[in-house]
This record gives sequence, structure tokens and C-alpha cells, in this order.
Amino acid sequence: QGPMSQPPSDSSLPQRIMAALRRRVLVLKAMSFASIGVVNTLIDLCLFLLSLKYLTSSLIVANVLAWTVAVTGSYVMNSFITFAAESGRRLNWRAYTTFVASQILGLLAATATLVLAAKAMPVLYAKLLAIAASFLVNFSISHFVVFRKRDAGPAGGGKS
Repeated sequence: QGPMSQPPSDSSLPQRIMAALRRRVLVLKAMSFASIGVVNTLIDLCLFLLSLKYLTSSLIVANVLAWTVAVTGSYVMNSFITFAAESGRRLNWRAYTTFVASQILGLLAATATLVLAAKAMPVLYAKLLAIAASFLVNFSISHFVVFRKRDAGPAGGGKS
């Protein structure tokens, strides 16, 4: 491949290795987040469709109801799997409320996408498009805000 593909000479081998590992860890976290998202997506989609059939004709009400259940499941699974190192595999109200608050942006993105897309396509396809939009927002917020690495403090007993 030639000299153009060589890493910059100003970074040491350990720095380049660490950078590659950080990229790999981020990719693995995104894959874990996406896998958990598949489970939550199925929960969300089923509850959404059941709500539309039996509880309400409102896309917004059905979407918010399904989201409320799915976001709780997402917090629990991500705390124990994707962001286990950052959360210490513990659930706490502060982290949960931060997670829910942060996911509201994903809910808004999903609901807006759903309502707009439903005007141009069947509701099921609009819902799937909305789920994709919310994934992008939710992973970014979870990674950079909710489950960011915190200082352990003295004796490694940091709080999240």
C-alpha cells in the first residue's frame, strides 16, 4: 500500500495501539447497544402495535407508551452489559432518571419521524424508520453523557 498508509511518525507504537483499542471498544459497545436495541425494538414495536389495536388510535400515545416500557428495559440491560464497566453493574435512580431524560431526545426524534413518515408510507415502515432515527440519537447520548467514564476517586469507589 505504500508510504501514504503509514501511521503518523509522531505517535509511538503504544499510543497507536491504545487508539486502535479505543476504536475497537467503541465499535463493540455500539454493537452491544444495537443488540440490546433489537430486543427493545421488538418490545417497543409489539407494544406500539398492540396499543394501536386495543388502546388508542393515536400514533403519539401508542409510541410514548411503548417507549416508556422499552426505555426501562434498555436502561437495565445496558447497565449490566454494554456499560457494565461504567455503571459497576448497578442500577440507581439518578442514573435511571438521567438515562430516561437523555432518551427523551430519541423519543422526540422517533415520534417526529413516525408522524412525518406515516404520511408517506405504511405505519409499520414509518415506525421502523423512527426506530433507526432514535438509535442514532440514543447511542450518542448514552455513550457521551449517561455512561461516560467517571473518575474512580480514592480507593476506586467512585459514584455514578
